[in-house]
Amino acid sequence: MRRIIVIPSRLGSTRLKEKPLQLIKGKPLIRWVVEGCLKTGEEVILATDSERIAEVVQDLSLRVVFTPSDLPSGSDRVAHAIKDIEVDYVINYQGDEPFVYKEDIERLFSALEDVPVATLAIHDPDAYRDPSSVKVVLDNDQRALYFSRSPIPYMKGNSSIYPLKHVGIYAFRKEVLMDFVSWKPSTLEKLESLEQLRLLERGVRIKVLLSSNYYHGVDTEEDLKLVEQKLTFYL
Repeated sequence: MRRIIVIPSRLGSTRLKEKPLQLIKGKPLIRWVVEGCLKTGEEVILATDSERIAEVVQDLSLRVVFTPSDLPSGSDRVAHAIKDIEVDYVINYQGDEPFVYKEDIERLFSALEDVPVATLAIHDPDAYRDPSSVKVVLDNDQRALYFSRSPIPYMKGNSSIYPLKHVGIYAFRKEVLMDFVSWKPSTLEKLESLEQLRLLERGVRIKVLLSSNYYHGVDTEEDLKLVEQKLTFYL
């Protein structure tokens, strides 16, 4: 059973210029992500459209696959990187997520023995009303019922579980990923600007694993500052 972590990373970014190359504690963001994934002991591929991104990790033990700049999403970049590789399970590890935990990687891969897609979520009340933070609600088997930028579920009372912030790290069976990127964007996906809704609208089950680890992606200058502070304790 071959499994691979693929890190999609493109140089262009709408909110933070050349985001993968932004320095955090003197190290480019993409290098934090790559080094973290390599520490898990898994096979790692960097899927990028930029020689400059590749250069900052060229001394590390991973394969670099160059992908077209016009691919519409990170999932498409991951699929392009593995399309000719014999692999069973693949994790799409976002190139702007510098926190990597071996135990969560193992749980994601293990979940694929029972479900076609798996992802992560954390309990985070601060994310509830933030449209840039994606929320998720679950059924009794911890499968996603829905993802939204809106505050879901409606919190009439207190909950020890909700609200749940979705962590955009996905594990796929290869054949499911290849089907996913071949489908046209769905109605809810376009309304919410959330590609995982394409899977739900097609009836694909997504297992959501709850993690107590700290995750925070980088999209803004404020994120850079916060992540730099948190990485001091993560090291």
